[in-house]
Amino acid sequence: MKKAIPVIVAIVLILIIGAAGFGAMLLEKYSYSKERADLEEYFGIQGENDVPIILQDERIEEHAKIFDNRCYFDIATVHKYFNDRFYEDKEAGTLVYALPDGFWTTRIGYAELSDYGADFEEAGMALDYVVSRYEDGVLYIEADFVQQYSNFTYELFTEPNRVQVYTEGAERQTAPITKDTQVRYQGGIKSDILTDVSEGDTVVVLEEMETWSKVKTQDSIIGYVENKRLGEQTTETLAPPPNNMPSDYKANTRDHKINLGFHGIYNMEGNDTLDSVVAQTKEMNVIAPTWFTLTGNEGEFSSFASASYVEKAHGMGLEVWGLVGNVESVDVDMYELLSRTSSRWNLIRNLIATAQEYELDGINVDFEEVSLDAGEPFIQFIRELSVPCRKYGIVLSVDNYVPMSHRDHYDRAEQGVVADYVIVMGYDEHYAGSDEAGSVASINYVENGIKNTVAEVPANKVINAIPFYTRLWETKGTSVSSQALGMGSAQEYVANHSIAIRWDETTCQNYGEFQSGESFCQIWLEDADSIRVKLNIMEKYEIGGVAAWRLGYETADVWDVIADYMNGSEDGI
Repeated sequence: MKKAIPVIVAIVLILIIGAAGFGAMLLEKYSYSKERADLEEYFGIQGENDVPIILQDERIEEHAKIFDNRCYFDIATVHKYFNDRFYEDKEAGTLVYALPDGFWTTRIGYAELSDYGADFEEAGMALDYVVSRYEDGVLYIEADFVQQYSNFTYELFTEPNRVQVYTEGAERQTAPITKDTQVRYQGGIKSDILTDVSEGDTVVVLEEMETWSKVKTQDSIIGYVENKRLGEQTTETLAPPPNNMPSDYKANTRDHKINLGFHGIYNMEGNDTLDSVVAQTKEMNVIAPTWFTLTGNEGEFSSFASASYVEKAHGMGLEVWGLVGNVESVDVDMYELLSRTSSRWNLIRNLIATAQEYELDGINVDFEEVSLDAGEPFIQFIRELSVPCRKYGIVLSVDNYVPMSHRDHYDRAEQGVVADYVIVMGYDEHYAGSDEAGSVASINYVENGIKNTVAEVPANKVINAIPFYTRLWETKGTSVSSQALGMGSAQEYVANHSIAIRWDETTCQNYGEFQSGESFCQIWLEDADSIRVKLNIMEKYEIGGVAAWRLGYETADVWDVIADYMNGSEDGI
């Protein structure tokens, strides 16, 4: 028996050690980790003034900055999430903002603001903080200042830095914490701790799983909590942020359809053609003479304006919207002209002064082939031009291509806010440089132009421009060429060459073709028939009216169709 005692002791010790090991394993498996995550690493903080952004309930890739204990957003973030009306004039080192009735500017890096009215009279004021500043070449704007003109709320937290931003209201699920616990990086007791929450704290429940839920704490840390530590969920409504974005853009739109004719005038003698180009028109109420052409990068333009022309047009019951364009502006760099506040404002002052001098009813902006980099300066010019136009009752209309992705920088939606009319140039589907023959304005092309514009711009502000011309196409081998013909000339050509014409349902135009030697010739006619179908589409979308490029190219019967459209005749369109 004495010999057995050591064996028994050994066995007992083995059992005790085994049990202890097994207990340790169980303890290890089921115990909660006490490891804490590095929150600066978790948030991706780079430097002491770096501030991650939580937008609604998600951390976004953009970061803010802290300067002088104030939160600043970079201008790209401001444009993307809050308000794209803040304009950076890099050359002058200023930040500019156009309001419905004036402007302000501030020198970047300074605690001052210059306030301007519609007549560009200045009033300065000092501030107790720097509105905007550069860091590493990036412009940052103070958050409170951005908030004055934008619809969002924010709360800045420190240790570590982070900012919670709300741009919209929403319903959300919340729940109380029923017992002191931890919010962890992932769902699981071995996951690192992000922060502690106490009994009675409220969290937002973002996603509920079997045993864990994704939550956001009151100080905007997003992680996971065990479901057993959450009380009964309730639905809360997060109120939308206050509406601080200026919206009182009073429009000079008319209470009737617009019927506008573009009048091509390229010298002073062209003004003498007014009587002849309006002689056969019917129900036309606006004429837009092509009087003003940009000539320099400081805002200069040439002018063929005539007081007697305006007086005569008014006597005919026509409003006069003077067109300012850049088609012939070979020495003008549109980016250089529009990107600088000094040259934009010089152009605006001169346009308004000219409009007042000649008693114009409107200004029509026809800036074509605006490059992508000049897109932001272009829409800033339209915003700023709208301010004095609004004050003095001058109608502001802007000519636009049919919407396509590579023209999005024209920002039709913003035009629809600040301008009075957005004119769609519903033609040049196929143009002089096209590599294949085709219609100038097929019905699908026209309808898509109207439909896509109305999706961005109030319908009563949309005017669709129709062509009073067509193109005669000649294809010879791989060579394609064309010549533009007015309606009358095109009909004469068809008659003189005995071209058989048939109605083409695809384009909704009369179409003809013929072989001439090695050349295959085609023509898609613009005439009363094709115009009638286009006007039907305009009526369908209840837009603000019709325009025509250009007076003098049309045949008289077209005006009967347009008159029916203006008068709402069911038989005529």
